[in-house]
Amino acid sequence: MADHVLARLTLAERASLTSGESLWRTQAIERAGIPSITLSDGPHGVRRQPDGGDHLGVGHSLPATCFPPAVALGSSWDATLVRTVGEALGREARAMDVQVLLGPGVNIKRSPLCGRNFEYFSEDPRLSGVLGAALVLGIQAQGVGAAVKHFAANNQETDRLRVSAEVDERTLREIYLSAFQHVVTVARPWMVMSAYNRLNGVYTSEHRWLLTEVLREEWDFRGVVVSDWGAVDDRVAALRAGLDLEMPTSGGGTDASLVAAAETGALDPALLDVSAQRVLDLVGKAVPYPGESFDAEAHHRLAREVAGQCAVLLKNEGVLPLRPEASVAVVGELARSPRYQGAGSSQIVPTRLDDVVSEMSALAGRELAFAPGYRLDDQERNPALEEEAVRLAGNAEVTVVCVGLPGEEESEGYDRTHLDLPAGQLALLEAVAATGTRVVVVLSNGGVVRVAGWDHLTAAVLEGWLLGQAGGGAIADILYGVANPSGRLAETIPLRLEDTASYLNFPGELGTVRYAEGVFVGYRYHDAIGGEVSYPFGHGLSYTEFAYDELDVRVRGEGEEMVVKVSARVTNVGERAGREVVQVYVAAPSANVRRPERELRAFQKVALAPGESTTLRFTLAFGDFAYFHPVRRLWTIEPGAATVHVGASSRDLRLSGTLELPGTLPRVVVTPDSPLADWIAVPGGLEVLRREMRPPAETGQPHSRFLNDSALRMAASVPLRRLARFPGAYLDPERLETLAAEVNGGADQLVIESR
Repeated sequence: MADHVLARLTLAERASLTSGESLWRTQAIERAGIPSITLSDGPHGVRRQPDGGDHLGVGHSLPATCFPPAVALGSSWDATLVRTVGEALGREARAMDVQVLLGPGVNIKRSPLCGRNFEYFSEDPRLSGVLGAALVLGIQAQGVGAAVKHFAANNQETDRLRVSAEVDERTLREIYLSAFQHVVTVARPWMVMSAYNRLNGVYTSEHRWLLTEVLREEWDFRGVVVSDWGAVDDRVAALRAGLDLEMPTSGGGTDASLVAAAETGALDPALLDVSAQRVLDLVGKAVPYPGESFDAEAHHRLAREVAGQCAVLLKNEGVLPLRPEASVAVVGELARSPRYQGAGSSQIVPTRLDDVVSEMSALAGRELAFAPGYRLDDQERNPALEEEAVRLAGNAEVTVVCVGLPGEEESEGYDRTHLDLPAGQLALLEAVAATGTRVVVVLSNGGVVRVAGWDHLTAAVLEGWLLGQAGGGAIADILYGVANPSGRLAETIPLRLEDTASYLNFPGELGTVRYAEGVFVGYRYHDAIGGEVSYPFGHGLSYTEFAYDELDVRVRGEGEEMVVKVSARVTNVGERAGREVVQVYVAAPSANVRRPERELRAFQKVALAPGESTTLRFTLAFGDFAYFHPVRRLWTIEPGAATVHVGASSRDLRLSGTLELPGTLPRVVVTPDSPLADWIAVPGGLEVLRREMRPPAETGQPHSRFLNDSALRMAASVPLRRLARFPGAYLDPERLETLAAEVNGGADQLVIESR
């Protein structure tokens, strides 16, 4: 809305614009012609609450298509597909009179225990950022806003409203802010939602560095920063830091605090005007679409197609796809009572709901034998149900066993405590396998589960995640070969919880969680230590095979203008049409900081007919080889050889090429307080020291004993000013400043104050 609208408002009215009118609506000011708009939970469906509806009254929300949650969409590795989902979400939001959809969530899966991992895409910021941007672009193409969340370092549910995530800036920049940066700069979301937690001691809703210096000044975000619901601790501090809109309504209490602060001079009224104008601009963009509807059946078909590209075939010993005439039994309550979404604020009331056993029976052309095997509300074994399941399995050539996590195991608000399937389900699996039937396991889970203890019992494992309302049909399509599986893991499946990088620092203690693993999250950690995993990041099987060749890597330009062109040919060498996810990883040189063995920098999903080939082309830039220098506080490339890998997972690297990088790290500047190692590292520094540190002629020594090889190693960390005081150094303390100037010369320089 135009600036003159704001000018007509009183101070109290301006303050009211920066908080909600109710749970889901912004503040209207009728006399000024300012309407309210509706915000609604997402991100995998429109959870439109009727006016006056309770915040967590899931059963009272309007029916909407429940698309696969982010845990599944992440495994699609398909930005085009995800954008299509976003477009459908936008259409449903318009039909339900929703102007802003609260999603996507692009927080990183730091630990597999996070109770809300089902709402997040990946353990990798590049994958999360690209898919998050695609969803935003799809939603906003329909004239509906998106609110990317939860900004930032919201990687657990334990104590989430108070815990302080202690994260160094390099780790923040490379891992936890990177996906947000991509979404903000590429997709331009209408809103960014701040998180509940503290970041390095400061609530994110009051964090000026985060909300203003980084988000607005560096990334040029021009939309509205909204709080998570109930996340504001100090309204005045939050607005001063850059938070524009507090949700939900505070009943006018915090509005009054803004007015009082402005009247007493504790708050610059101009800051209030800026936030109020941003809210007005948002309201001006949010056009209502009265009388619109959406095609529920078409969206259900889309949900099934999407889900079919999200499930990941982890293992297949020739048992899949099933033959229609094969003798098949289906075991597991989850086959008829599906888990299709996680618990918490994103729960959708679906327009319809498919189950696995019904959809498999439809494709087989007959009713398949089914036994529940266990109860969903009881995690222990049920002998009677288990006996029935074993009897059916013993008469079947193949038994599909549907297992997974009960709904209460993973939810917004609390974290998991282990990675295991329920004991009763594991006992059922062992009993079924003992009959000699070939076992196909179908998993339903929003977070990773441990497979190492039972994987050997199976002929095939299909990771079904939470696939939305049409997931049952999608699973049946894959099992019977109607669809060729093309999902790839967006997170590592570890052998044990103890093998994960955050194990000793999750979920923290006494109100603090330390991100001590730094940038080594997920596959970055597993690959750095060379540790075994059950299934690596990027892994997924198909009913066909793909071959890679003709890698070409070319470099143009230097520094921040550098462009690296990568191309590779992929061929479907099997007998079925299928989709392959081609992944590009970079291993960049580093001597000053420890970096991951390789990092995902590009990917593309491609569909190929049998025998068909295509050449994929990727463009990498400066940032794909750089790291955030913790002292210089700038993105930096070190000189040396970098390797570009192209493959099918972080551990299935089919092609590799190298290139020489000139680097952007400036020359180190030494001072008298720099350690001996820095003086020696500067070109010419050792020669100057050998000239100066000369013992008397009668000793017969060419230079100080501290410059011998063994002594150099021992004294490397000693500041030169202190070294000069040691007997036998033969170094004049009064000449140190002069020597530093000589060694430094006039080159582009970097002072390293600490190491």
